[in-house]
Amino acid sequence: MRLASLDSFRGLAIAGMILVNNPGSWSHVYAPLRHAEWHGFTPTDQIFPAFLFIVGAAIPFTLARYRETAAQDRSAFHQRLIRRVAVLFALGLVLNASTTVLEWAINDAPLDLSTLRIMGVLQRISLAYLLAVLLVLACAPRLQVLVVGLVLLAYWAALALIPVPGHGPGVLTPEGSLPGYIDRLVLTPAHLYQGWFDPEGLLSTLPAAASVMFGVAAGAWVKNAAVSSRVTLGLVAAGLVCLLLGALWGLVLPINKQLWTSSYVVFTAGGSLVLLGLCYEVMEVRRWSWLGWPFQVMGVNAITLFFASGIVARLLSVVHAADGRSLQLWIFEELFVPWAGQVDGSLAFALATVLVWWLVLYGLYRRGVIIRL
Repeated sequence: MRLASLDSFRGLAIAGMILVNNPGSWSHVYAPLRHAEWHGFTPTDQIFPAFLFIVGAAIPFTLARYRETAAQDRSAFHQRLIRRVAVLFALGLVLNASTTVLEWAINDAPLDLSTLRIMGVLQRISLAYLLAVLLVLACAPRLQVLVVGLVLLAYWAALALIPVPGHGPGVLTPEGSLPGYIDRLVLTPAHLYQGWFDPEGLLSTLPAAASVMFGVAAGAWVKNAAVSSRVTLGLVAAGLVCLLLGALWGLVLPINKQLWTSSYVVFTAGGSLVLLGLCYEVMEVRRWSWLGWPFQVMGVNAITLFFASGIVARLLSVVHAADGRSLQLWIFEELFVPWAGQVDGSLAFALATVLVWWLVLYGLYRRGVIIRL
């Protein structure tokens, strides 16, 4: 069973990812399309937790599909789970290595993977998904709620109370935070995004799994309820409560995407619940499929789109035009800047990137091609 509203929401999230990841120039980006520099929140900071929320919302549907198989052959079910997690993690490593490999293959640069970044977006999705599925399989729904609450409180306590050598406890800076210290200790600085901190690091993957679990709860609710606007109102009401709680929690524990603070988890879960509620009303209750269909086209192959767009973006950055500019920069400066200027041209480039990928995904959609991991 596929839920059209969930596919549309997933498509909206992945379209947002493509939009913010592909400006014409990183020097010319509108503020709402940037992440908060550290503490704080922008609309862009809603995108990744929304995607994790969607991953969770799909779990009740996928587990219902495979639960009978799991009862007959639990090892096969577990193998499928581990395979999916491993493939997602491996695809993330391929993305991290792709720029170096492409530079070597195209520009004859040295092939040095000694500083390969270990973590990343796909790696976080894979690990958070694994933790969430294991929790769902091991615990009843009420116990799941308790575990998630304890994880968020424990993570808050760890950030506030565990001292980091050279900084002490409660220091929420990239260098002084506990997640940054653990990543430097375990992964080593050579394999981190910024050398001293990784926004998709190890410790902060635990609260990221909590983001998935908020989606699990919403997905189970939608799956078991009769289609009606009452479900929409419930999702939106729950979302508004989470937004309020997250904002209040943010007064004592700053909302911070890079640390994936507990307040950030709750606040963005609220945003995701509201957005899912709106998609649900449009697609399931009103049946205005024409309104959600464009995003549904992208949503059914979201991971494929994320990976492919990442590879193509890196390819455009390493292939050079005759004048020495990267092909990406040449396209931006020659085709977009002359008529739209630097800032609007940068946005137009990003929108054009989304449109091109939509056309590619539409080709798959028309042929009924859904690439599953």
